Amino acid sequence: MELGFVNLLVVAAIAFGAPFALGLVPGLRVPAVVAEIALGIVVGPHGLGWVELDEPVEIVSLLGLAFLLFLAGLELDLRQLRGERLRLASAGFGASVVLAAIVGYGLQAGGLADAPMLIAVALVATSLGVVVPVLKDAGEAGSELGQLVIAAASIADFGAIILLSVFFAGEDGSASAQLILIGLFAALVVLVALSLSTAERSSRIHGALVALMDTTAQIRVRGAWLLLVALVALAGELGLELILGAFAAGAMLAIVDRDDAMTHPLLHLKLEAAGYGIFIPAFFVVSGMRFDLGALTSSASALAQVPVFLAALLLVRGLPALSYRRLVGDTRARAAGLLQATSLPFIVTATMIGAELGLVEADTAAALVSAGMLSVLLFPSAALGMLRGAPPAPPAVTMPT
Repeated sequence: MELGFVNLLVVAAIAFGAPFALGLVPGLRVPAVVAEIALGIVVGPHGLGWVELDEPVEIVSLLGLAFLLFLAGLELDLRQLRGERLRLASAGFGASVVLAAIVGYGLQAGGLADAPMLIAVALVATSLGVVVPVLKDAGEAGSELGQLVIAAASIADFGAIILLSVFFAGEDGSASAQLILIGLFAALVVLVALSLSTAERSSRIHGALVALMDTTAQIRVRGAWLLLVALVALAGELGLELILGAFAAGAMLAIVDRDDAMTHPLLHLKLEAAGYGIFIPAFFVVSGMRFDLGALTSSASALAQVPVFLAALLLVRGLPALSYRRLVGDTRARAAGLLQATSLPFIVTATMIGAELGLVEADTAAALVSAGMLSVLLFPSAALGMLRGAPPAPPAVTMPT
């Protein structure tokens, strides 16, 4: 079968053009991911119909999803997840899960949405990829506020992926069966991690890695790619979602290859260049192409779901951040709540899986994604406004073990 690349060409053009156009207008503070999804909606089957979801587009989009979760796992810093910070972030996620379940079943009781558990899971994540750059630009990444938000977002992302894998895996099976499979997957991941850690301590292997990492071999990048594909394949063979394997691969690399000696400081930059430069934008453009704008605008009830879901995000992820007040003060705690309520990539992923399983209607999926887009547009800007009026941030304290 002969494959065409015209559709992929349009996707690549949007992936390049969206951030470039925004860069020409620096005063327009619209995240590139929102522009990519919006343009995907315009050119996709539910918009102008210029682009079709053919096989090359689907494959590159799937790789983009894997890279997105891989890089999210790579953001994990377990050295910061300890002491009071770990307790607050974990308790906050637990509160979010309870609130999300209440919201999901409340929406079902009110006739606003079906699949309450899927909606609940979609609401509990935070977009690390959006929040971390905002904190860095504001000079808050190293502050107590920044470390709290990063810790909370890391736990929320990991927890949301586990919940999605347990309750909404593509293969048929009970939650208990999925938990057993996840336990088996975790055990295999630990074995792989121990093997990699032992291997890298070998002076011969370490020397070869250092010698080849900046040549055309780019051996560490290839190793990271091999790890990503291996764990995604393993998750698939066990009947689990690929997002669990991709996230686990990034988390494993972050733990095993911390590079305390700074022998390869550019590895993360290279991986981000591959992910954000090639594959991840395609995932967001294609997500826009799948977005059913007609279903969203077909009725007043569908449009009414958007502010409801936006408020639900703020309630589920923002309210638990008020427990940070003792450490960072009232203003910074409210800003943390807004940042934690910023979520889009996981919502896109969850609704895509829900649609494939026939659990979520097109109008509900479109409303959820729209709420996520609004959260990315509104919440970080509002949080930055609060932080600009707050006292200077003290540096984060080192948490005891």
